[in-house]
Amino acid sequence: MDTNESGKNELLLVMGGARSGKSAWALRYAEERYRACVFMATAEVKDEEMAERVRLHKESRGPAWGLIEEPLEIDRALREACDKAEAVLIDCLTIWLSNVLLQRGRSEVGVYQDRLMGALSRRRQSVIMVANEVGYGIVPEHPLAREFRDLAGTLNQKLAAMADRVVLTVAGIPLNIK
Repeated sequence: MDTNESGKNELLLVMGGARSGKSAWALRYAEERYRACVFMATAEVKDEEMAERVRLHKESRGPAWGLIEEPLEIDRALREACDKAEAVLIDCLTIWLSNVLLQRGRSEVGVYQDRLMGALSRRRQSVIMVANEVGYGIVPEHPLAREFRDLAGTLNQKLAAMADRVVLTVAGIPLNIK
């Protein structure tokens, strides 16, 4: 089992743009290093296109993976449902942030982030987090989209500061940035 330099379970942030290969890289990384892995999915299936994405994602993981579908309460799921896992792969924290913003409102984003950070600091297993890098594009026209972009950038900064390692994927190639 991989640990960070202090001997604790590792905390890894894998970032990249849309279709950069971040999820595939994170999946391979976990499979190469851990025996008992849990995939924590944050996306909710609300249309046929998303249902097909989820189906393909499940197929790519295979039956050895545990699965937790949790769009909001990932802090609770880390504490309560991942005890037997060596590693948890959370995919994706950007979708989770969108869920929080749209379902709970802007006033709750900080509360949910604090709960997540607390759960990550007390983790009993390695955690591999996948998130989108949303700051490379143009400034969105819509105020909610600008707010989301800003919140995602702030969340990514907090996660990167806490992480033992940060990997940026570009065209399927992992670049170690921390």
